[in-house]
Amino acid sequence: MAKVTTKTKAELKNDKLPKRQRGNMQVRPADPLAAAEAVSALKKFKATKFDQTVDCVIFLGIDPKQADQAIRGSVALPAGIGKAKRVVAFCPPELEAAATAAGAIRAGGEELVREIEKGWMDFDVAISTPDMMRVISKLGRVLGPKGLMPSPKAGTVTADIATAVKEYAAGKVEYRNDKGGNIHAPIGKMSFAEKDLVANLEHFLRAIEAVKPSSVKGQYIKKIAISGTMTPSVLVTLPAVAEKA
Repeated sequence: MAKVTTKTKAELKNDKLPKRQRGNMQVRPADPLAAAEAVSALKKFKATKFDQTVDCVIFLGIDPKQADQAIRGSVALPAGIGKAKRVVAFCPPELEAAATAAGAIRAGGEELVREIEKGWMDFDVAISTPDMMRVISKLGRVLGPKGLMPSPKAGTVTADIATAVKEYAAGKVEYRNDKGGNIHAPIGKMSFAEKDLVANLEHFLRAIEAVKPSSVKGQYIKKIAISGTMTPSVLVTLPAVAEKA
């Protein structure tokens, strides 16, 4: 009598995946790897026809319900993220030319507010000078739910409007924790050289380590993973943070 073998739920689930994904799952490293090795493993997955974005997810040992443990900020990665962003700048008339020269697709004050109130939303980032916040406060209900409302914590409210516009237009990354205590952020494209992805990953990890709230007790960074848009994740060892911090 032939022996009957039963598959686990994980194996059955894997059988339903497309051929490329099944192949990637078979070669996915089971254990965490150092940053350089993790990036190398990620680049070895079977490619897609498009240039995938490489994302980093960090699980933090924070209590997301505590305001003093909220993590939010922005960071300019050394090799960029391979994508330009459309930036608008809310600023007084004397700074409009500088904002536009720095890369803003639109710069202005009340007239720009009116355009957005009418439904124009063709931008990725909104930056404001501190004195303009009173003017754009009425846009909170429109920009807030989309994560586009300028914020001092995110670095999108600043007196140095030209520098902020330049950095965000080049792909400066904003991050904030979700309800589960996770931080998600793009760190480049699969077409990047391995050394550039490693540099971006390590720079991002150092940035997150640097904003550890003083009220957090115990282990701050609990898990790190990187993945492409259409690939499995690869775990990154935690010592990579300590070594570079």
